[in-house]
Amino acid sequence: MDIKKQEIIIYAIIIIVGFILTQHLSVVISESMEPVFYKGDIVGLEKIDFLGFHEFDPEDVKIGDIVVYNAKWFPGPIIHRVINITEENGTKLFTIKGDHNPVHDPLPVKPDQIVAKVITIADHPFIIPKIGYIAIYIQGFWHQLLGIDEKY
Repeated sequence: MDIKKQEIIIYAIIIIVGFILTQHLSVVISESMEPVFYKGDIVGLEKIDFLGFHEFDPEDVKIGDIVVYNAKWFPGPIIHRVINITEENGTKLFTIKGDHNPVHDPLPVKPDQIVAKVITIADHPFIIPKIGYIAIYIQGFWHQLLGIDEKY
C-alpha cells in the first residue's frame, strides 16, 4: 500500500473515532449535579440509539443512575440522577433530581424521554474535568455574535 492510501485510511479512522467519541460525550452546563461533576466537565454517555445500535434500554434504568433526558419543562437536555421509580397505568415514571438541587425536577420522566445514561466505572461517572469550558465559551461567543439570548 502506498503512502497516500495509508494517509487516507488513517485520516478516515481518526474522523470515525472522533465522530463516535463526540456523540458519546456531553458538556455539563450547570451546577445542578455538584459535587459529582461540575459545570465545564465532560461526561461519557451510553446512548439509547446510536446509528441504529441500542446501547441500553431506558426501561432498565435504576435508582441512582444519572440519565440525560428531554424535559417538558426545559428547552435543552437535562443530566440528573434517578431518585425514585413508580408505575402509573403500566408506564414507568422516574423521579429525577440534580444532586445539588434542593427539590426533584418538576415533572416525572417517562422512559421515552431518556436519551442517554452517564457511563459509570466502578460506581463513578466517567468525567473529563473542565475541558467543556472551551465548548461553553465558543457557544456563548456565537450566541452573543448572533444575538441569541438563551439563559439556562
